[in-house]
Amino acid sequence: MKFLSKYRIPANPEDKKQRKKEWLLLMISGVVLGISFPPIPFPFTLLIFVGLIPYFIVLKKRTTLASINKATFLFSFFFSITTIYWVGSWSSEADPYLMLAGLALLLAYPSVMLIPSTLYYLAKKVFPKFDALWLLPIFWVTFEYLLTLTDLRFPWVLLGHGLAKFNLFIQGADIFGTNGLSLVVAYINVLLYKSFFEKKVEEKFRLKPFLIALLIFLCLMIYGVYKVSAFKISDRKVIVGVVQPDLNPWDKWETGNLGQLTKQYLDLSQKCVDDGAEIILWPETALPVYAFGGTYAVVENAIFNFLDTNKVSLLTGMPDIIYYFDQNKIPKDAKYSKQGNYYYATYNAVLGLNSGSRQIQRYGKMKLVPLGEKVPFSDQLTFLGEIFKWGVGITGWNIGKDTTVFKIYNDGLDTVKVGGLVCYESVDPVFVTAFVQKGAEIITVVTNDSWYGKSSGPYQHKDFGMLRAVENRRSVVRCANGGISCIINAKGEILSETELYTRTTLVGEVPLQNEKTFYSENPLIIPVLCSVFSFWIFGMNILIWLKKKFKM
Repeated sequence: MKFLSKYRIPANPEDKKQRKKEWLLLMISGVVLGISFPPIPFPFTLLIFVGLIPYFIVLKKRTTLASINKATFLFSFFFSITTIYWVGSWSSEADPYLMLAGLALLLAYPSVMLIPSTLYYLAKKVFPKFDALWLLPIFWVTFEYLLTLTDLRFPWVLLGHGLAKFNLFIQGADIFGTNGLSLVVAYINVLLYKSFFEKKVEEKFRLKPFLIALLIFLCLMIYGVYKVSAFKISDRKVIVGVVQPDLNPWDKWETGNLGQLTKQYLDLSQKCVDDGAEIILWPETALPVYAFGGTYAVVENAIFNFLDTNKVSLLTGMPDIIYYFDQNKIPKDAKYSKQGNYYYATYNAVLGLNSGSRQIQRYGKMKLVPLGEKVPFSDQLTFLGEIFKWGVGITGWNIGKDTTVFKIYNDGLDTVKVGGLVCYESVDPVFVTAFVQKGAEIITVVTNDSWYGKSSGPYQHKDFGMLRAVENRRSVVRCANGGISCIINAKGEILSETELYTRTTLVGEVPLQNEKTFYSENPLIIPVLCSVFSFWIFGMNILIWLKKKFKM
């Protein structure tokens, strides 16, 4: 390094001053954009429409790929710290591995953010006379879509998610989804930047881009006002009871007295029944055992007897195990038990149980949390699964094979079709539509956000549910171990919710909707079109390079 330093051109005082100014702008941009996200209250949400502008100011001054990506990394690092600082838990009880995963995410997310900035640089080569800033929103949505793919998926801080508390503005999500909202937000930022920072000296601002930004904003608001006033909430309803046991997530996996734990759930469920509930919800991994795997008959019978006695149905998060004894039906991802000489698969699952029946409906979680529930690419590189493992024993789940719509019924109910998602899955806008396409009339989310204390995480997760409700025009019912449990209607309005870290129940009427929105039936239009264009830009750069390389 000393050898290289003598060839480095020293920065003069003016350059140092300019560099500090740019770093400050990037920090401001990341923080301002971050505080527009939940749980910061609504008025701050409006900052999302200007949060990118300081970043654009710096970006426009950069010409090399390295300088562009350096600015992007710094901006997105501060954005990450502001929005997803909580992922590592950082509590005295937290598993060190979880903390390490949280720290890795704070570095990985800014690195992935280099995708849109790199595409921006490449677009300038394809269109040298065109301002590539106009294309950056398209590249941003491409990046958001890529965040939903592979074992490294993390579609948490989509720009559109920042609008969750802006109820009137998000109503357009039933047409173009959260990715569409991201596109709108990014373009409004570009237009306002053009209006106030790319103007002639004698101008206070450029009117045309400002008016276009205002027109886009007003169109979304007018549609929102219309939709909120005109959309009809269904008269067909079911009464759902949510059990929030508030168990310590770190202690629960030590099992303890399983009978006492089951009794706590049944006592809270009885309270729901007494308040009129027809369907009971228990949270993610309600019991720390494979209760319906055939080895816990006492627990299994106690639950079924409760349902039969009270004529209610149960939808519960639960660890699930499937055994394979037929050599011809063993899936590729099955695990092998040397002691028992059998193959098996384990799932972070949702189980559907109806009174008067011993049939168990199953759904295995398909979108596993990277590092938290599955070590990325451990299927291909099996040794990784042994190196990285949580102390609480919940890593290594198998990936569920297909979406399931539960058919819930009892003596007092028509058949109710319920989509049951597990925790983190509800953050992925496109994935949720798969349940609606299969006929789900309501969306339920069983989760355990208690790992993260009273941080932004549980509040963000809850608020993102409002977007899933609007996108699909379905009620969303969240059942969280320690909160926040809630009922959200098809307009994205929270009807009732619980407090964090309280043992309680929540009972309410939940409307059942049948119609499908344009977005529910066509969730991939915007992300795929943006991605196709982005890959075309990338391909054109390869052709340009080949042409120069071989002087074609």
